[in-house]
Amino acid sequence: MKLKDKVAIIAGGTKGIGLGIALEFIRDGAKVVVGGSTDANGKAAVAAIEAAGGDGMFVKCDVASLTDLDNIVAKTVERFGRLDIYVASAGINDANKTHYLDISPEQYDRIMAVNLRGMFFGGQRAAQQMVAQGDGGVIINMSSVNAHLALDSQAVYTTSKGGIQQLTKVQAVALAPYNIKVNAMAPGPIDTDLMRRVASDKKLMDTIISRTPQGRIGSVKECGRLAVFLASEDSDFIFGQSIYIDGGRGFQAFPTPGYSTVTDEDYERLLGL
Repeated sequence: MKLKDKVAIIAGGTKGIGLGIALEFIRDGAKVVVGGSTDANGKAAVAAIEAAGGDGMFVKCDVASLTDLDNIVAKTVERFGRLDIYVASAGINDANKTHYLDISPEQYDRIMAVNLRGMFFGGQRAAQQMVAQGDGGVIINMSSVNAHLALDSQAVYTTSKGGIQQLTKVQAVALAPYNIKVNAMAPGPIDTDLMRRVASDKKLMDTIISRTPQGRIGSVKECGRLAVFLASEDSDFIFGQSIYIDGGRGFQAFPTPGYSTVTDEDYERLLGL
Protein backbone atom coordinates (compact mmCIF):
# COMPACT_ATOMS: atom_id res chain seq x y z
CA MET A 1 0.00 0.00 0.00
CA LYS A 2 2.59 2.52 -1.15
CA LEU A 3 0.01 5.28 -1.62
CA LYS A 4 -2.15 4.64 1.46
CA ASP A 5 -4.46 7.60 2.17
CA LYS A 6 -2.95 9.70 -0.62
CA VAL A 7 -5.32 11.75 -2.79
CA ALA A 8 -4.66 11.85 -6.52
CA ILE A 9 -6.07 13.66 -9.54
CA ILE A 10 -5.62 11.96 -12.89
CA ALA A 11 -6.47 14.49 -15.60
CA GLY A 12 -7.38 12.40 -18.62
CA GLY A 13 -8.08 9.50 -16.29
CA THR A 14 -11.36 8.15 -17.65
CA LYS A 15 -9.89 5.73 -20.19
CA GLY A 16 -6.68 4.25 -21.57
CA ILE A 17 -3.43 4.77 -19.73
CA GLY A 18 -4.98 7.36 -17.39
CA LEU A 19 -7.61 4.89 -16.18
CA GLY A 20 -4.94 2.21 -15.83
CA ILE A 21 -3.03 4.57 -13.54
CA ALA A 22 -6.16 5.31 -11.52
CA LEU A 23 -6.82 1.60 -10.95
CA GLU A 24 -3.25 0.93 -9.84
CA PHE A 25 -3.35 3.95 -7.52
CA ILE A 26 -6.44 2.71 -5.73
CA ARG A 27 -4.93 -0.77 -5.40
CA ASP A 28 -2.06 0.87 -3.56
CA GLY A 29 -4.37 2.73 -1.19
CA ALA A 30 -4.96 6.09 -2.86
CA LYS A 31 -8.23 7.94 -3.33
CA VAL A 32 -8.62 9.14 -6.90
CA VAL A 33 -10.37 11.85 -8.87
CA VAL A 34 -10.49 11.26 -12.62
CA GLY A 35 -10.97 14.14 -15.02
CA GLY A 36 -12.26 13.82 -18.56
CA SER A 37 -14.32 15.52 -21.21
CA THR A 38 -17.35 13.19 -21.39
CA ASP A 39 -19.82 12.17 -18.70
CA ALA A 40 -20.22 8.64 -20.11
CA ASN A 41 -16.51 7.87 -19.84
CA GLY A 42 -16.43 9.43 -16.39
CA LYS A 43 -19.29 7.29 -15.14
CA ALA A 44 -17.68 4.14 -16.55
CA ALA A 45 -14.33 5.01 -14.96
CA VAL A 46 -15.85 5.53 -11.51
CA ALA A 47 -17.71 2.23 -11.86
CA ALA A 48 -14.42 0.47 -12.65
CA ILE A 49 -12.73 2.14 -9.68
CA GLU A 50 -15.52 1.17 -7.31
CA ALA A 51 -15.61 -2.39 -8.69
CA ALA A 52 -11.93 -2.65 -7.79
CA GLY A 53 -12.75 -1.56 -4.25
CA GLY A 54 -11.55 2.01 -4.60
CA ASP A 55 -12.85 5.39 -3.57
CA GLY A 56 -13.15 7.61 -6.62
CA MET A 57 -14.92 10.56 -8.16
CA PHE A 58 -15.31 11.99 -11.67
CA VAL A 59 -15.04 15.71 -12.39
CA LYS A 60 -15.69 16.90 -15.93
CA CYS A 61 -12.56 18.73 -17.00
CA ASP A 62 -11.23 20.17 -20.26
CA VAL A 63 -7.57 20.82 -19.43
CA ALA A 64 -7.52 23.63 -21.99
CA SER A 65 -9.85 25.55 -19.64
CA LEU A 66 -8.29 27.27 -16.64
CA THR A 67 -11.72 27.37 -15.03
CA ASP A 68 -11.98 23.58 -15.32
CA LEU A 69 -8.49 23.12 -13.90
CA ASP A 70 -9.32 25.28 -10.91
CA ASN A 71 -12.58 23.38 -10.47
CA ILE A 72 -11.09 19.89 -10.44
CA VAL A 73 -8.60 20.89 -7.75
CA ALA A 74 -11.32 22.59 -5.71
CA LYS A 75 -13.70 19.62 -6.02
CA THR A 76 -10.93 17.24 -4.98
CA VAL A 77 -10.11 19.22 -1.86
CA GLU A 78 -13.81 19.61 -1.07
CA ARG A 79 -14.34 15.83 -1.24
CA PHE A 80 -11.09 14.50 0.21
CA GLY A 81 -9.58 17.43 2.09
CA ARG A 82 -6.26 17.64 0.27
CA LEU A 83 -4.27 16.83 -2.89
CA ASP A 84 -1.08 14.74 -2.89
CA ILE A 85 -0.59 13.56 -6.48
CA TYR A 86 -1.42 15.16 -9.83
CA VAL A 87 -1.12 13.09 -13.02
CA ALA A 88 -1.37 15.07 -16.26
CA SER A 89 -2.46 12.34 -18.68
CA ALA A 90 -4.78 14.23 -21.04
CA GLY A 91 -3.55 14.63 -24.59
CA ILE A 92 -4.65 14.77 -28.22
CA ASN A 93 -3.04 14.25 -31.62
CA ASP A 94 -3.81 15.60 -35.08
CA ALA A 95 -5.85 12.88 -36.77
CA ASN A 96 -5.10 14.41 -40.18
CA LYS A 97 -1.31 14.15 -39.70
CA THR A 98 -0.82 17.42 -41.56
CA HIS A 99 2.67 18.21 -42.88
CA TYR A 100 4.55 21.05 -41.15
CA LEU A 101 4.21 23.33 -44.20
CA ASP A 102 0.43 23.08 -44.05
CA ILE A 103 -0.24 23.39 -40.30
CA SER A 104 -2.73 26.14 -39.54
CA PRO A 105 -2.62 28.33 -36.42
CA GLU A 106 -5.93 26.75 -35.38
CA GLN A 107 -4.48 23.22 -35.54
CA TYR A 108 -1.41 24.31 -33.61
CA ASP A 109 -3.40 26.11 -30.93
CA ARG A 110 -5.85 23.23 -30.44
CA ILE A 111 -3.16 20.60 -29.80
CA MET A 112 -0.91 22.85 -27.75
CA ALA A 113 -3.84 24.06 -25.61
CA VAL A 114 -4.41 20.51 -24.38
CA ASN A 115 -0.99 18.89 -24.54
CA LEU A 116 1.27 21.64 -23.25
CA ARG A 117 -0.68 24.65 -22.00
CA GLY A 118 -3.11 22.42 -20.12
CA MET A 119 -0.24 20.50 -18.57
CA PHE A 120 1.60 23.70 -17.64
CA PHE A 121 -1.34 25.27 -15.83
CA GLY A 122 -2.81 22.02 -14.49
CA GLY A 123 0.48 21.30 -12.77
CA GLN A 124 0.65 24.89 -11.56
CA ARG A 125 -2.82 24.71 -9.98
CA ALA A 126 -2.04 21.38 -8.34
CA ALA A 127 1.29 22.67 -7.04
CA GLN A 128 -0.33 25.77 -5.56
CA GLN A 129 -2.60 23.51 -3.50
CA MET A 130 0.33 21.32 -2.45
CA VAL A 131 2.40 24.33 -1.41
CA ALA A 132 -0.53 25.64 0.65
CA GLN A 133 -0.74 22.27 2.43
CA GLY A 134 2.95 22.51 3.28
CA ASP A 135 3.93 18.84 3.14
CA GLY A 136 5.01 18.25 -0.46
CA GLY A 137 3.46 16.28 -3.28
CA VAL A 138 3.98 14.61 -6.64
CA ILE A 139 3.35 15.64 -10.26
CA ILE A 140 3.58 13.10 -13.10
CA ASN A 141 3.40 14.33 -16.70
CA MET A 142 2.52 12.12 -19.68
CA SER A 143 5.02 12.49 -22.49
CA SER A 144 5.61 9.97 -25.30
CA VAL A 145 8.30 8.04 -27.10
CA ASN A 146 7.63 10.61 -29.83
CA ALA A 147 9.23 13.34 -27.74
CA HIS A 148 12.59 12.60 -29.33
CA LEU A 149 11.40 11.74 -32.85
CA ALA A 150 11.25 14.50 -35.49
CA LEU A 151 8.15 13.54 -37.49
CA ASP A 152 7.08 16.06 -40.14
CA SER A 153 3.69 14.31 -40.36
CA GLN A 154 3.03 15.05 -36.66
CA ALA A 155 4.78 18.37 -36.30
CA VAL A 156 2.65 19.85 -33.53
CA TYR A 157 2.15 16.65 -31.54
CA THR A 158 5.83 15.76 -31.39
CA THR A 159 6.72 19.37 -30.57
CA SER A 160 4.26 19.31 -27.67
CA LYS A 161 5.70 16.06 -26.33
CA GLY A 162 9.22 17.42 -26.48
CA GLY A 163 7.99 20.51 -24.66
CA ILE A 164 6.50 18.33 -21.93
CA GLN A 165 9.90 16.88 -21.13
CA GLN A 166 11.42 20.35 -20.80
CA LEU A 167 8.42 21.51 -18.74
CA THR A 168 9.00 18.55 -16.42
CA LYS A 169 12.57 19.71 -15.78
CA VAL A 170 11.44 23.28 -15.16
CA GLN A 171 8.70 22.19 -12.75
CA ALA A 172 11.13 19.90 -10.92
CA VAL A 173 13.59 22.73 -10.33
CA ALA A 174 10.90 25.26 -9.41
CA LEU A 175 9.07 22.94 -7.02
CA ALA A 176 11.91 21.01 -5.38
CA PRO A 177 12.20 23.57 -2.55
CA TYR A 178 8.58 22.71 -1.64
CA ASN A 179 9.28 18.97 -1.65
CA ILE A 180 7.13 18.48 -4.76
CA LYS A 181 8.59 15.75 -6.96
CA VAL A 182 8.04 16.04 -10.71
CA ASN A 183 8.76 13.39 -13.36
CA ALA A 184 7.35 12.31 -16.71
CA MET A 185 6.35 9.00 -18.28
CA ALA A 186 7.00 8.42 -21.99
CA PRO A 187 5.00 5.43 -23.27
CA GLY A 188 5.43 3.61 -26.54
CA PRO A 189 2.79 1.20 -27.92
CA ILE A 190 0.30 0.37 -25.15
CA ASP A 191 -2.76 -1.92 -25.23
CA THR A 192 -5.53 0.68 -25.20
CA ASP A 193 -8.86 0.83 -27.07
CA LEU A 194 -7.13 2.84 -29.80
CA MET A 195 -4.40 0.23 -30.20
CA ARG A 196 -6.98 -2.55 -30.34
CA ARG A 197 -8.57 -0.84 -33.34
CA VAL A 198 -5.15 -0.88 -35.02
CA ALA A 199 -4.81 -4.58 -34.17
CA SER A 200 -7.54 -5.38 -36.68
CA ASP A 201 -4.97 -4.54 -39.39
CA LYS A 202 -2.56 -7.46 -38.98
CA LYS A 203 0.14 -5.99 -41.22
CA LEU A 204 0.31 -2.77 -39.24
CA MET A 205 0.20 -4.59 -35.90
CA ASP A 206 2.98 -6.93 -36.97
CA THR A 207 5.07 -3.90 -37.88
CA ILE A 208 4.58 -2.31 -34.46
CA ILE A 209 5.65 -5.52 -32.74
CA SER A 210 8.56 -6.16 -35.11
CA ARG A 211 9.90 -2.67 -34.46
CA THR A 212 9.69 -3.08 -30.69
CA PRO A 213 12.74 -5.00 -29.44
CA GLN A 214 10.77 -6.66 -26.66
CA GLY A 215 8.45 -8.12 -29.29
CA ARG A 216 5.13 -7.02 -27.81
CA ILE A 217 3.08 -3.99 -26.86
CA GLY A 218 2.83 -2.81 -23.26
CA SER A 219 -0.17 -2.85 -20.93
CA VAL A 220 -1.96 -0.07 -19.08
CA LYS A 221 -1.19 -2.01 -15.88
CA GLU A 222 2.53 -1.69 -16.58
CA CYS A 223 2.07 2.05 -17.06
CA GLY A 224 0.09 2.15 -13.82
CA ARG A 225 2.84 0.36 -11.90
CA LEU A 226 5.42 2.85 -13.20
CA ALA A 227 3.16 5.69 -12.07
CA VAL A 228 2.86 4.12 -8.58
CA PHE A 229 6.66 3.98 -8.41
CA LEU A 230 6.99 7.62 -9.44
CA ALA A 231 4.27 8.66 -6.96
CA SER A 232 5.71 6.70 -4.03
CA GLU A 233 8.66 7.16 -1.71
CA ASP A 234 10.59 4.60 -3.76
CA SER A 235 11.48 7.33 -6.28
CA ASP A 236 12.08 10.22 -3.91
CA PHE A 237 15.55 11.07 -5.33
CA ILE A 238 14.36 11.00 -8.96
CA PHE A 239 13.52 14.53 -10.12
CA GLY A 240 12.80 15.99 -13.54
CA GLN A 241 13.27 12.74 -15.45
CA SER A 242 11.34 11.31 -18.40
CA ILE A 243 11.05 7.56 -17.94
CA TYR A 244 10.48 5.65 -21.19
CA ILE A 245 8.13 2.67 -21.04
CA ASP A 246 8.28 1.53 -24.66
CA GLY A 247 9.88 -1.93 -24.89
CA GLY A 248 12.83 -0.26 -26.63
CA ARG A 249 10.66 0.99 -29.48
CA GLY A 250 12.29 4.40 -29.62
CA PHE A 251 15.57 2.73 -30.57
CA GLN A 252 13.91 1.14 -33.61
CA ALA A 253 12.04 4.15 -34.98
CA PHE A 254 13.66 4.18 -38.42
CA PRO A 255 15.00 0.74 -39.40
CA THR A 256 16.85 0.06 -42.63
CA PRO A 257 14.83 -0.20 -45.87
CA GLY A 258 13.24 -3.58 -46.45
CA TYR A 259 12.81 -4.28 -42.75
CA SER A 260 9.06 -4.48 -43.18
CA THR A 261 6.41 -4.55 -45.87
CA VAL A 262 4.81 -1.51 -44.22
CA THR A 263 5.97 1.82 -45.65
CA ASP A 264 7.65 4.49 -43.55
CA GLU A 265 4.59 6.68 -44.19
CA ASP A 266 2.30 4.03 -42.67
CA TYR A 267 4.64 3.60 -39.73
CA GLU A 268 4.92 7.31 -39.02
CA ARG A 269 1.13 7.43 -38.88
CA LEU A 270 1.22 4.77 -36.18
CA LEU A 271 3.86 6.46 -34.07
CA GLY A 272 1.24 8.77 -32.59
CA LEU A 273 -0.86 5.96 -31.11
